[in-house]
Amino acid sequence: MNSAVTLDALEDLADRVKNGEVDTVLACFVDMQGRLMGKRLHAHHFIDGGWRETHCCNYLLATDLEMETPDGYASTSWQAGYGDYIMRPDLTTLRPLPWLEGTVLVLCDVLDHHTHEPVPHSPRAMLKRQLARLSDLGLSAMMATELEFFLFEKSFDEIRRGDFRDLQPISGYNEDYHIFQTSKEEHVMRPVRNHLHAAGIPIEGTKGEAGRGQEELNIRYAPALDTADYHTIAKHAIKEIAWQQGRAVTFLPKWHHAHSGSSSHIHQSLFRDGSSAFFDEDDDLGMSPLMKHYLAGLLHYATDTTYFLAPYVNSYKRFQKGSFAPTRTVWSVDNRTAGFRLCAAGTEAVRVENRIGGSDLNPYLAMAAQLAAGIRGITEELALSPPAKGDTYSGDSGLIPQNLRDARDALAGSTMLRESLGDDVVDHYVRAAEVELEAFDQVVTQFEVARGFERA
Repeated sequence: MNSAVTLDALEDLADRVKNGEVDTVLACFVDMQGRLMGKRLHAHHFIDGGWRETHCCNYLLATDLEMETPDGYASTSWQAGYGDYIMRPDLTTLRPLPWLEGTVLVLCDVLDHHTHEPVPHSPRAMLKRQLARLSDLGLSAMMATELEFFLFEKSFDEIRRGDFRDLQPISGYNEDYHIFQTSKEEHVMRPVRNHLHAAGIPIEGTKGEAGRGQEELNIRYAPALDTADYHTIAKHAIKEIAWQQGRAVTFLPKWHHAHSGSSSHIHQSLFRDGSSAFFDEDDDLGMSPLMKHYLAGLLHYATDTTYFLAPYVNSYKRFQKGSFAPTRTVWSVDNRTAGFRLCAAGTEAVRVENRIGGSDLNPYLAMAAQLAAGIRGITEELALSPPAKGDTYSGDSGLIPQNLRDARDALAGSTMLRESLGDDVVDHYVRAAEVELEAFDQVVTQFEVARGFERA
């Protein structure tokens, strides 16, 4: 870490603590599910030495959504005794959280307690590794993500006490780009925009999405690691701000079969020496040879990487014909039915938008997998197929894995990802997929009961 940055950040924080503006530091890392985990530290302790490191139990990178401790992970277990990880604050991420009084946040990198090396399956380390590989090629990645979610009338507590039944979105009708309906939601969405902007996140804006109570937050493109940080903090903030206003939100990709799904599209481009390495003014679509190889890699390895874009059983309920969620891993020019959409063709802003990812993805994992596939496309100089045209829901080639089990199998068998991420990392997330499948397979759903209770 740059010592000047460290000193400046600490001095600025010390001044704010002295002036009574800050008393709490949230020291957080990002878990497998993309959530913020960590501790609330007293600001004086953080300044006095807590900024160097703090610690956490290593089960936190081997758990599920319920915070259970499933077996089968090589990295940690009951047999190994569940030891510690080091959380090392990255002071370049230190920022105020204006929606929480007197509070600042710092993101931490997770290190092995014995070797002090990055934990290879920690999401931030996985993305950093792929960015380092890209840097070795003289390239850097600029990305942006779209956050879609649903806003509900009731609070989290009310919905939980009602057993998550009879959920009512805050809106009574489709509010895609709808100004009047979204005005009714400004008690939540205005503080989301303004607080995140005050936290140093380059917010562009919000809009109504294509469902009742569905929202979208857009953050300006940025270096890939910053984008993942912004996405994670924003998702956390949306939940906290909605809670403060007595509302609930969900980032489930498909919370009800009759309602729209929520995605998280990933816009991506590569740069060299400050200029787009994707743009070629002499190409009909403005695509450089490097961009074509990169996109060819995304397409060729799309099945391998799907798990990191759709990590849960529910994730696959989005992929339905005519839903604006893709069903095929094809590319097309400015076409929202394709899995990969070429945006801003013929301009210096030319980029690829991956439309497969759901709102439940972990941005670090998703971006790391995209970069791994794209890098392989570049190094192998893969040829790009012609773009699909028209309604790309037609056809049966290049289908997205139909369920988590298929995606798990593709991940387990991916030579590319094993070489790019490491066998231990791939095996770790294969086990994570298995944990979700095992949990789901054990549950009797309301659908089964209602369908077969009398008639079976």
